[in-house]
Amino acid sequence: MFTFDPYLPAIDADPFPVYAQLRDLYPCFWSPQAQMWVLSRYADILAAGLDWKTYSSAKGNLMTELPNRAGATLGTTDPPRHDRLRGLIQHAFMKRNLEGLSESIRDIARNTAETLRGQSQFDFIASFSSKFTVRVLFAVLGLPLGDEQTVRDNAVLMVQSDPDTHSKGPKHIAAYEWMQDYAAHVIADRRKSPQNDLISLFSAAEIDGDRLDEREVLLTTTTLIMAGIESLGGFMAMFALNMAEHPDPLAVVVANPSLLPDAIEESLRFNTSAQRFRRCLQKDVTLHGQELRAGDFVCLAYGSANRDERQFRNADVYDITRKPKGHLGFGGGVHACLGTAIARLSVRIAFEELHKVLPRYARVEGPLQWMPSSTFRSPLRLELQIP
Repeated sequence: MFTFDPYLPAIDADPFPVYAQLRDLYPCFWSPQAQMWVLSRYADILAAGLDWKTYSSAKGNLMTELPNRAGATLGTTDPPRHDRLRGLIQHAFMKRNLEGLSESIRDIARNTAETLRGQSQFDFIASFSSKFTVRVLFAVLGLPLGDEQTVRDNAVLMVQSDPDTHSKGPKHIAAYEWMQDYAAHVIADRRKSPQNDLISLFSAAEIDGDRLDEREVLLTTTTLIMAGIESLGGFMAMFALNMAEHPDPLAVVVANPSLLPDAIEESLRFNTSAQRFRRCLQKDVTLHGQELRAGDFVCLAYGSANRDERQFRNADVYDITRKPKGHLGFGGGVHACLGTAIARLSVRIAFEELHKVLPRYARVEGPLQWMPSSTFRSPLRLELQIP
């Protein structure tokens, strides 16, 4: 009997064969383990992302939600409140000129890559991506130096869940509470002494007299720390995995770094770290012969949509010449990720510098250990070797 349990470690190990069954045979499937409907086809997920009046995020967008977060962050609100939050946060992002960050991001990438010179084998996550993402995040947000490892450890715990209870456990909630307390102290300091960083800009962002309140600044900062560390780190790890397992595309982008953006977009389609997010139905819906009721939760399986042959030809092939327009690697609709520009910029620069030091690498044989998260998919370690 077919079933789909997004909490199973085997799903994170290789979700794509199960996704194919969902798309072909059960495009609107009730998962008893998750207690929600699962949508797996590109067209259905794209439509749901655009129809926020039906598929609401206000009860949380993570498959296992953190307490007191739903309805209060950019990712867990619907218009018009979402539009207000996005406008104010985007206002701060626009003031923090991205091109002005390029030089500091490149310095971080270059210095981190240099630590790998001469090594024959290393863990990409511990030795490169985690160090790089934390340093970039601290520079962009203006977090005080000295807390990098503790902040990263708690951010990683926040996005994880307990595969046995299908919920956040005490350690995950404790990490979230620690992060809120940490962010509150930084925000208070920036109120007293504003700087040219995003936290200062969030605190001061104003459109027609409207400003973020204290809770909105706190939860925005907390969410950006979590996303900046784990989402960007997961994105980098999956890109490195794709490169390491596909030596021909790796050789192409090393020889011609201008093709890195195309390879990044294909990785976002082919093997995104943002696999599944949830919505809550605001009205009854009939879809693929199934009767969905108002109040039901729905899983949008972005990782499946990006492998849908109805949208992408030869979808299971990693092809850096594809130019996959419309992929959902950063979500879609009103909740498309706000940090896409800085994420793309950071990953491109990171791998430009990495490839100067390591023009060839391959994955060490053996099974990967995946992060226990029903929302995100990325390895906890990624051992690479120099052939």
